[in-house]
Amino acid sequence: MKIAIVYATTTGNTETMATTIKEALAGNDVYYSAADSADPAAVLACDVILLGSPAMGDEVLEDSAESFFSNIEGSISGKKVALFGSYDWGDGKWLADWEDRVKSCGAVIAAESLKVHLTPEDDDIAKCKDFAAAAIK
Repeated sequence: MKIAIVYATTTGNTETMATTIKEALAGNDVYYSAADSADPAAVLACDVILLGSPAMGDEVLEDSAESFFSNIEGSISGKKVALFGSYDWGDGKWLADWEDRVKSCGAVIAAESLKVHLTPEDDDIAKCKDFAAAAIK
């Protein structure tokens, strides 16, 4: 199975999540990239697309995550997509809004979106591993 993991990070928290997810998917063909350097064609060639972004400002995607997603948004119909990210304040609205966008494009949600408050702790690391397993079922 080919899996894409594309993430944006500002403090390293979402990158920690992405790395943990990648490690949990060992044995699969994984394309792993920061959003600002990700290859849209390589991502769209994957069976499952995992996208991560921290919440920024008024609970919106980080700029490079927004730019990358906007670039592939019109091509994800029928694709399995799952979302993850970290936040400092708020309630996760950025992730719910992003999931709504994914669904409106006709993509299939591959796993329940995963949000982590600030730095991933041990229980959050376990949730990242569970997220990875759920996304490829």
